[in-house]
Amino acid sequence: MPERSQWLGRVRLLSVYLFIAALVILARPTPFLVGVGAALALVGESIRLWAAGHLRKSVRLATSGPYARTQNPLYLGRLLILTGLGLAATNPWGINYVALLAGYAVFFLYYIPRKLRVEGDRLARIHGEAYERYRTSVPILFPSLRTFPGERDSWSFAQMVRNQEPLVLMGLLATFAFLVWKLRPA
Repeated sequence: MPERSQWLGRVRLLSVYLFIAALVILARPTPFLVGVGAALALVGESIRLWAAGHLRKSVRLATSGPYARTQNPLYLGRLLILTGLGLAATNPWGINYVALLAGYAVFFLYYIPRKLRVEGDRLARIHGEAYERYRTSVPILFPSLRTFPGERDSWSFAQMVRNQEPLVLMGLLATFAFLVWKLRPA
């Protein structure tokens, strides 16, 4: 990956984290919405943990675990986490809902199309016809009830750690712990 792309990627990621931090700091959470948000984020992170244990980037085409039902379980998990955080970080001015709508717009109009183009090209180069069969058989984001008949690898804790998913989990736990802490009486 070119150095400029890596730098821009880091800047984008840092800006997202800073925006989430500001949203959470300004939040005036309610117990109900923290509970609903945490439940959605937990489902999203569970999908991500499951997917990360099956993903061997650029080595093998992931078709097992959640990849047998959706091409992008990590993105599906990210969408659920985004929704959970957007609901849980509520505030009196509705900034969280504006942020959630903006997040959806960025996610569906920029992030997903860009990732599909870049990753699709890379996977097509690496895996050829196998990727084309997979791409045309498995939905992009929302899971299918049918299972893709690809290779069945078992989930790997070590692979999940190599894919750095525990960092996402720790960040989520810290964020929701902070929101719960903010629920205490003043």
